[in-house]
Amino acid sequence: MSGTPEGPVHPEPAETHAAEPALTERHPARRAAELRDYRAAFRVAQLAMAVVDEDGVVIAANDSLGTLLGAEPAALREQAAADLVDLASDGRTWHAYREVLGGRRSRFRCTRRLKHADGRSLWAEVTVAPVPDSRRVLLSIADISERRELHARLRHLQMHDPVTRLPNRALFFERLSAALEVAAQDAAVAEACARHGSREFPRSHESHESYESYGYGRTGRIGLCYLDLDGFKAVNDTLGHRVGDRLLAAVATRLTECADSDGYTRNGGHLVARLGGDEFAILVEDSTGTEQLADLARSVLDALQHPFDLGGQRLSVSASIGVVERAAPGTTATALMQDADTTLYWAKADGKARWTLFDPERNAHRMTRQSLSSTLRPAVERGEFTLEYQPLVDLTDGAVRGVEALVRWNHPQFGPLPPNRFIGIAEEDGSIVELGRWVLRTACRQARQWQKDHPRERPIFVSVNVAVRQVWDSDLVADVAGILAETGLAPHLLQLELTESAVMGSNGRPLQALQALSDMGVRIAIDDFGTGYSNLAYLSRLPVSVLKLDGSFVRGFQDEEHANPADELIVEALVHLAHRLGLTVTAECVETAGQASRLRRIGCDTGQGWLYSRAVAPDRIAALIGTEPLPV
Repeated sequence: MSGTPEGPVHPEPAETHAAEPALTERHPARRAAELRDYRAAFRVAQLAMAVVDEDGVVIAANDSLGTLLGAEPAALREQAAADLVDLASDGRTWHAYREVLGGRRSRFRCTRRLKHADGRSLWAEVTVAPVPDSRRVLLSIADISERRELHARLRHLQMHDPVTRLPNRALFFERLSAALEVAAQDAAVAEACARHGSREFPRSHESHESYESYGYGRTGRIGLCYLDLDGFKAVNDTLGHRVGDRLLAAVATRLTECADSDGYTRNGGHLVARLGGDEFAILVEDSTGTEQLADLARSVLDALQHPFDLGGQRLSVSASIGVVERAAPGTTATALMQDADTTLYWAKADGKARWTLFDPERNAHRMTRQSLSSTLRPAVERGEFTLEYQPLVDLTDGAVRGVEALVRWNHPQFGPLPPNRFIGIAEEDGSIVELGRWVLRTACRQARQWQKDHPRERPIFVSVNVAVRQVWDSDLVADVAGILAETGLAPHLLQLELTESAVMGSNGRPLQALQALSDMGVRIAIDDFGTGYSNLAYLSRLPVSVLKLDGSFVRGFQDEEHANPADELIVEALVHLAHRLGLTVTAECVETAGQASRLRRIGCDTGQGWLYSRAVAPDRIAALIGTEPLPV
C-alpha cells in the first residue's frame, strides 16, 4: 500500500536496549584512554610545549621544554610562562600575550632570545594559541638558533666582499644611509628641545630620559675617505688576478688597522669597505672635522708606502684618496659619493699618491666631465662609437651561443674610452636614449649579418645592455619592435641586459615594458646578479630569462688549494634556484679552465670571460662561428 513501509514494523529486541548502558559505560573509559594518549604524546613530543592557565601560570610542561631550558619539567610548573620565555620585555608582545590568555585573540607568534640554565643563549620562535574547549592556552617553543645563525651567515656573505672580507658596497651604503638618518633625527630632536628652551625632551619624546640618552654630544657630521690604488690594473695584467686579489686583501688589512687606530672613534670604529675593483672607502660617523679626516688619509698613505710581501713577491703600491666632510642633515648618500668620486678624480689628476679635500669651487669647474657631456650627443651623429663583442660560450660543449655587445667611444681628444667613462654621463643628461638606440640597431644588424653569412650554422644571439632611463624616457618596446623588423633579426636572438638593481626595483612602466618585450620573444637578463639587492623573491614574478652572475663569485673559484667554499655553495644554490624557476645562468669573468670546470660541474649554463675571448671586432666573431668549439 502506498505510503506504508515495505514490511511490518516491530519493536527492537529487548537485548538491544539492554546493550546501551554497556556502550555508555565504555565512553568514559575511551575518553580516559584518549587523554592518556594525549598526555603521553605531549610528554614525548619533539616540540617544546607547556600548558598555561588563564592566569599565565604553567600547569604542565613536556620533556622537550625542560631540555630546551635546561630544567626538569616538574620544576617549570607553577611558574609564570611570561618569565620563562621573556614575553614581558616589550609592551607589544606582552599585550598580545594577554589578549590570547583572555580569549580576545586567536593566537600570536614572536621570536625571543632565551637563556639556557648553563648560561648559553638560544633563539626561539614562541607560539601561543588557545586549547580548544578550554580556558587554557598552549605555549610552543621552537629552537631556531641554527636557522638564525644560517641567516646571519648568508647575510654576512651577501654583505661582505669575498676577496677582502670587508663590507661590500651594499653594506657600506646601508651604514651610510643609516648614519645620515640618525643625524637627521638628532637634528630634529635638537631643534625640538631648543624650541622648548630645555635639553629635556618635549612630551612627544617622553619615552627617553633626556637629550643625552638620545644622542647629545654627537657631531652631526659625516666624513668619507674614498680611495683607489694607483697602478693596480698593471698588477692584474702582469701578475694575474690571483696576485691582485692577495694584494687587495693585504691592503684591506692595513686600511682596517688605520681606521681602528684613529684617535677618535665611536660605535666600535670606522667602517672600511671595498666598493669594487681596487676602490675602498672609510666611513667616519660623527666626524670631528677635516683635520681628523686629513690625519686618517695621511695614515693610510703612510701605511701603503711600505712594500707588500705576497708569497715571496714584493710589491709596492700607492693610493689616491678623495676626502669629503660635511654636516649630515640635508646630505644624501648619492650626493656624498658623487663629491667623493669627484675628489678622488682630482687626487689622481694632481699626480696620484696623495689625498685631496673636496672643494666646492673646484667642483663647479669639472671641465673634463662637462666636455664629455657636451660632446656626447653629437658624437653619435659623427659616428665616433663602435661596438665590440665578447662570446658567451656553452659550458657543456664549448660552442659560442651568443655575444655581448660592448660600446666604445673613439673620442677625438681623449682617445678610446671604455663605457665606464661615459655611460654614467649619458644616463645623467639623457643622451643614453639616442646612444642606446644606436647600439641596439647596430648589434641587431650585425647579428643578422652573421646569420646570413653562416646560414648552415646555428644562429647566435646578441645581448645588449639597457639603462633604466631608456625604459622611462623612450618607448623601448616600440624601438625594439621597429629595429627587429628593420634588421630582420628574430626576437629570440636578442637579449636585453639590465642591472640587478634596475630589474629588482621595476614596477609600473618599466615592469610593463619588460613584460611586453618578453611576450614579444625577447630574452631579459639580469646583469651582475649578486651585487645589488639580491631579492630572489622578485625572480618568480619578473619576466626574466637569464641570470648573469657577477664576476666576484667566479673569482672565488680559484684552484682547489685556494678555493673559497662559500662562493661555490652560493653559486650552486643560485644555479639550482634559477633552474627551478626556468632560468639559465651565465657566469661572468671566467678566466681559467679550473673555474670553467667547477662552474660546469655545478650546472652553470654559459660562461663569458678572458678564458674564451676578450671583446673583439665583428670579424673575429665571424671567424669563431662554425669553427671548433672553444675549450671548456
